[in-house]
Amino acid sequence: MNFIKKPSLSFWQIFNMNVGFLGIQFSFGLQQTAINPVFLFLGASEDMLPILNIAGPVTGLIIQPIIGAISDKTWSPRFGRRKPFFLIGAIIGSLCLFAFPLSPALWFAVGLLWILDVGNNMAMEPYRAFVGDKLPEKQLSLGYQMQSLFVGAGIVLANASIFLFQDWFSVEDVVDVAGSIPKWLYYSFFIGAFLSVATILWSVLKTPEIPPSEEEFEEIKAHKAMSSGQRFNMPFVEITRAIKEMPSFMWKLSVVYLFQWYALFVYWQFITPLFMSTMGFNLSEAAAQSAKMSTTYNITTMIVALALVPLALKYGSKKIYATSLLGTGLALFAIPYISDSIYVLFPMVLFGIGWAAMMGIPYTMVAKIVPQDRRGVYMGILNMMIVIPMGIETVTFGPIFKNLLGGNAVNAILFAGTFFILASVFSLRLNVKADKEA
Repeated sequence: MNFIKKPSLSFWQIFNMNVGFLGIQFSFGLQQTAINPVFLFLGASEDMLPILNIAGPVTGLIIQPIIGAISDKTWSPRFGRRKPFFLIGAIIGSLCLFAFPLSPALWFAVGLLWILDVGNNMAMEPYRAFVGDKLPEKQLSLGYQMQSLFVGAGIVLANASIFLFQDWFSVEDVVDVAGSIPKWLYYSFFIGAFLSVATILWSVLKTPEIPPSEEEFEEIKAHKAMSSGQRFNMPFVEITRAIKEMPSFMWKLSVVYLFQWYALFVYWQFITPLFMSTMGFNLSEAAAQSAKMSTTYNITTMIVALALVPLALKYGSKKIYATSLLGTGLALFAIPYISDSIYVLFPMVLFGIGWAAMMGIPYTMVAKIVPQDRRGVYMGILNMMIVIPMGIETVTFGPIFKNLLGGNAVNAILFAGTFFILASVFSLRLNVKADKEA
């Protein structure tokens, strides 16, 4: 198939194209750090946290690959191919973020999380494909590491807002009230609601999409000529076909992702309970400390994200990725044994390097492997490799935590560190050139 030759973009064009990730990742930052404390404030027990987070894996598994396949077969001269999807997703996410801290009961907050994840997943996958659509292969690494920078920036702002607002506005909330969300937590969600839409609009207005080639236009026209039933079935047919034809590299990456994302979900769910155990904090104090941890590792991500580009070119993406995952595992082994609220931030430098690698390097690798005209569906399948381990964690880790780890948050974090070490070992099997040639 013939493709339109893509011009190289300037640094600031790539910057503007990725600004929307700031809003998406502010929302994601709140999910990492604030939503589990909200569940605890509303009466959830610690062993319930994994299953209450099942919305993310389920919606990601369903929404992202379907939206990816649909966007591959979409083109509007006015609105483009990917933009309509991540703009609508941002609006849905914004409305949910505004309503979340107003939740009157646990069931309401859990329901909102489902809708929020639908919006975020609808925005995320087409955005990943959008960056790949715009950039020539030589700039893919810069493009996806720029995403890592904005991933870090969005989560930094989200988490900084949590512990700053807790410090500034928590006078009336010194004592946690069961069944009630403290007012200081409202403000972070309201800021996220604004940024979700504002940053996406910036990228939409600043970055034109590249029109499809003539052959792609013909495929899109043929798709539009199908009956409504055929169009409905097409994403599922395309996803099934893409999985059958998936490069061996992605099967190897799926093993790495199984351990990596299982471990990340454990960390995000149990870092707040950890500080209640190791430092004797109440729930508000532990949530604020968790936000400081996330802020630290995401500031590191912002600093090192673009630095990983020349390192990956010099030493190879596989080596940088494996080393970063190893460092993340070592950080999690250290955290439970540090009882000082300042010193415990130091391991998060290693965690931040790992997070920068996780959010950039695999996408660069996959973008080089998969066919350009099917990038949307393959980015959706890549997300399935993220959400399936998360889904497995939500179903399995509650019983593991309660029955095998003694209901101890320290053991939960050590468990996550072990899984990161395993992910590092399996990442040594990732060979882009060999799999591309195959």
